[in-house]
Amino acid sequence: MTEKCGVVGVSLDGRDAARPLYYALYALQHRGQESAGIITHDGFQQHSHVEMGLVGDVFDEGDLDSLNGPAGIGHVRYPTAGSVDSSCAQPFSVSFKSGSLGLSHNGNLVNADEIREELAAVGHAFTSDGDTEVIAHDLARNLLEEDLVRAVKRTMGRIHGSYALTISHDDTVLGVRDPQGNRPLCIGKLEDGYILASESAAIDTLDGELVRDVRPGELVVLQENGTGFDSYQLVKNENTAHCFFEHVYFARPDSVIDETLVYEARRNLGRKLWEESGVETDVVMPVPDSGRAFASGYADAATETTADGEPRADDDDGVEFAEGLMKNRYVGRTFIMPTQDERERAVRLKLNPIKSTIEGKTVTVIDDSIVRGTTSTQLVQLLKDCGAEEVHVRIGAPEIVAPCYMGIDMATREELIASDKTTDEIRDEIAADSLAYLSTDAVAKVLGKERIDLCLGCVTGEYPYDIDGEDTDRDVTRPDLGGQPVQAND
Repeated sequence: MTEKCGVVGVSLDGRDAARPLYYALYALQHRGQESAGIITHDGFQQHSHVEMGLVGDVFDEGDLDSLNGPAGIGHVRYPTAGSVDSSCAQPFSVSFKSGSLGLSHNGNLVNADEIREELAAVGHAFTSDGDTEVIAHDLARNLLEEDLVRAVKRTMGRIHGSYALTISHDDTVLGVRDPQGNRPLCIGKLEDGYILASESAAIDTLDGELVRDVRPGELVVLQENGTGFDSYQLVKNENTAHCFFEHVYFARPDSVIDETLVYEARRNLGRKLWEESGVETDVVMPVPDSGRAFASGYADAATETTADGEPRADDDDGVEFAEGLMKNRYVGRTFIMPTQDERERAVRLKLNPIKSTIEGKTVTVIDDSIVRGTTSTQLVQLLKDCGAEEVHVRIGAPEIVAPCYMGIDMATREELIASDKTTDEIRDEIAADSLAYLSTDAVAKVLGKERIDLCLGCVTGEYPYDIDGEDTDRDVTRPDLGGQPVQAND
């Protein structure tokens, strides 16, 4: 499972936007490592620098100096739709009769192919197979006939799926969140302007102040010279579909998403995990770094009650929290393992056990998810080889039983271990002494949401969007294009 994308946009008072955008993209690097890019506008022309690679490798001093202008947008990408090459790197730019357009997209459209075919039939030439270019071309066409707000509303009426967008139309920067709010986007105030970003951690990096989240279905237009922003609620749905996995895995722990600090959400999910399936062991340890906050909350709850839910005796400290696994941070995603023996050694390359924490003890190990089960199997064996008497596995999220179509590069249904196996069967396959997942009801309670206001497609197999061949969890249909653009309402 790999990250989604990160988007950012700024409008400043007389200061070039390139460096603030660069620092913000650094803060969002965890959301995508395949490509990075920045588009700025100086009031006369658009400037762009987009390349494959990490933020620190894509930009040097000369690149940033060439990106003139106080307004701009940026993007870091992990591919979830489209090719893994420079043609799909973002921000995507279009020049047309009404000016220049730049677009950064986090999410995934369900009906991109339909719109691409329609636009291609009337002469639009596409240079990539990504859905971002589809949005850019559709918006550019609508801007020929409508003002900015109506053009955005018309495009929103045609595209179906998840999206958080930062857009530059000449030197105007705007942000859009899809009507169900699946992907995060927030507004921040800087000393000399305003910022839109996927996560509040990017605002913190620039010494800014989080104002609020962009509301589902809202268009936010940053005013020229960073003097403020205008809001237009273009679509309002009865229910949202916030991605619960942002809180479980993707977002930085220090980010605030939909008014919830991610770190506290993960700690509270860990507390719920103890409440639902706690087991009395000598030690509880996280799989670094993803399981750390869950294990902290789990151990904290274990000091208050026993696994049976009874108050803990004064002389009983509960389950000890300990770091039993050390992570090698220099083994990256591109580590090549051509043989089965090398693949099996991958866990030892990334994680090294602390023997004194593990040997002769019963251990609970906590992670955020089990996808294919390969890593969990190797991890359990690693702990037992290190002398653990028992290894109990606890997961701070429900079982992943179905793929994500909304912007997470997740395994196929056939590759997901929980898609066709029970919890007991998975426990046996990974050779753990016990295995338990967190319930979906617990996730909803911790996040303060009704289940219908969360996207739970990957753990229920029912989606909040109209996806071919899949079930939905609400009354939703994709737009009927009918060969003509949907007209915006006055």
